[in-house]
Amino acid sequence: MTSSSPETIEIIPLVKPPVARVRPPGSKSITNRALVCAALADGRSTLRGALDSEDTQVMVDSLRKMGIPVEHDLASAEMTVDGCACRPPADGAELYIANSGTTVRFLTAAATLGHGTFTLDGTKRMRERPIADLIDALAGLGAFVESESLTGCPPVTVRADGLKGGTTRVAGDISSQFLSALLMAAPGARGDVTVEVTGRLVSVPYIEMTVEVMRSFGAKVSAADDLARFDIPADSSYTATDYQIEPDASAASYFFAAAAICGGTITVEGLSKGALQGDIDFCDCLAQMGCTVEYGDGETTVTGPERLKGIDVDMNAISDTVQTLGAVALFADGPTTVRNVAHIRHKETDRIGDLATELRKLGAQVDECEEGLTITPGELHGAEIDTYDDHRMAMSLALAGLRIPGVVIKDPGCTGKTYPLFFEDLDKLRTK
Repeated sequence: MTSSSPETIEIIPLVKPPVARVRPPGSKSITNRALVCAALADGRSTLRGALDSEDTQVMVDSLRKMGIPVEHDLASAEMTVDGCACRPPADGAELYIANSGTTVRFLTAAATLGHGTFTLDGTKRMRERPIADLIDALAGLGAFVESESLTGCPPVTVRADGLKGGTTRVAGDISSQFLSALLMAAPGARGDVTVEVTGRLVSVPYIEMTVEVMRSFGAKVSAADDLARFDIPADSSYTATDYQIEPDASAASYFFAAAAICGGTITVEGLSKGALQGDIDFCDCLAQMGCTVEYGDGETTVTGPERLKGIDVDMNAISDTVQTLGAVALFADGPTTVRNVAHIRHKETDRIGDLATELRKLGAQVDECEEGLTITPGELHGAEIDTYDDHRMAMSLALAGLRIPGVVIKDPGCTGKTYPLFFEDLDKLRTK
């Protein structure tokens, strides 16, 4: 892999199938959830295996501005957090959250537990990402939160005076982060909290992750079997915890996909079938396409087949890996259809429409609809890939360059959002 300019990276195809073992950095999703729970806990918590990336950096910076001490030892990948017992000490703060959806949603809810005025703002794209459903749901619990935008997007202002509690409703079909934010703030409310979910809940594994992280920090959460109702009693609270964070399963998907695309064998350490993160189920998609998947004790191995086959798959539960599957689909025999992921149009970029544009540049035929797309392989060729300031676009479509000469990734630095060393780790596949 060589850098053709500071703004681009050209991916050099592999000369032979990779055989490698990798360990991706800590999960962004778990790190930011654990940071919030630790910040709201009573006492000092230690988070081990914590991710250092733009998304976690803005979370840490914002928590510090809310008066919560956080120390990060980069060498050991450990964070220590002195919790505030659900009472943020600062009497207000201006929080810059870049384009971190978890940070803006989680801290909008957490800030309501304090006293004072908190504002949350970010990048131009963040000002296009919806948050009105969360604002409405927090109002149902006695909070005063408003969007400064007519579109119901950030900037957001929280005029905090504690959270009363009660029963509220939240839409489940735009982002599961709205529900996660409500749940994590609920143990700090003065009364019992009941959250009812309206519409179909997207990205269910992320809600299950939120509940498990909360419980690891001592919170009491009960959930209906269909996840349409959650109850958090007034006597629930967070307790300081020594917490181990898994490697990022979404990041692991790129290496599993590299094995599929190149016919190699790659083992990801630290993740197996019982992982807390639902994105480990991306391997099920690869198995349907013809890959061999082996789950071991704390590791997962994927071996690519001689020929991949196209599949038809509902990826609602693992939507962060849609772009990864899009890259694999380029090399399949026959079309691949991804369904039921309309909500990813509201992510860092429109992850259906913009993915379709970039896959067409590489020679695929792509037909998109509101809730998904069909990718039909064509005569593949190199292209300059626009990444839309979306880390997953850059990492996913870089995989195509492992087999196609002339694939150039623009703005590779956007991977810093969740995986700053991605291109260095990808390059190691050719030296193992």
